[in-house]
Amino acid sequence: MIKLVGILVVAVGFALRFNTLLVVMAAGIVTGLVAGMSFNEIMTQFGKFFVENRYMTMPVVLIAPMIGLLERHGLQQRAETLIRRLPAATAGRVVLFYTGIRQIAISLGVSIGGHASVVRPLVAPMAVGAARAHGGPLQEKTIERIRAHAAAAENMGNFFGENIFVAVGAILLMKGFFESVQLEVGVWEMARWGIPTAVVAFGVMAWRSRALDRRIARDRAEQGAEGLR
Repeated sequence: MIKLVGILVVAVGFALRFNTLLVVMAAGIVTGLVAGMSFNEIMTQFGKFFVENRYMTMPVVLIAPMIGLLERHGLQQRAETLIRRLPAATAGRVVLFYTGIRQIAISLGVSIGGHASVVRPLVAPMAVGAARAHGGPLQEKTIERIRAHAAAAENMGNFFGENIFVAVGAILLMKGFFESVQLEVGVWEMARWGIPTAVVAFGVMAWRSRALDRRIARDRAEQGAEGLR
């Protein structure tokens, strides 16, 4: 059980809001040391798996400069301006709409999202813009809360939606595991049972989105009350 200490490191690191990459690396190092590996062996494994999976990591690395260039030329401001033209849009509705689009797209095998490529430059600014359109400036804590919900929409939409697509890595991983323990489970069967999970996940996001709009309204009321004092 001591070899599971890496999970504790991840939980504590995330709770204290340390750098995500450093937390994950620290968890890997601690787990390796507890398992009896030397520090050099652990670093060798880090390098080995990075090279073997470079085709998965390189798109993320390459897209960062492009997104940065677009943001420098006003991508976030344009996204916020666009959403302000929709009077019915709220921060919660923007987040929920993205969750639905992400789930449907990934369930069909089409990946159109991502934290770096869509959430940061588009979804989060649009959600913030929608909130500002219904009451003016926002407190920094409110903006951070909206951004957190936008990031959660990506996680919920991608994670639970992809289990409906039979050719996704998660389904194939579970298929391989079941075969290793002599259990015959078809990929179509696993994908079919992913549908109710995805529906429940969307329902949870719908509730969270409504709660977000109510919380923004409370924060704005508190801000107004403080301004009158």
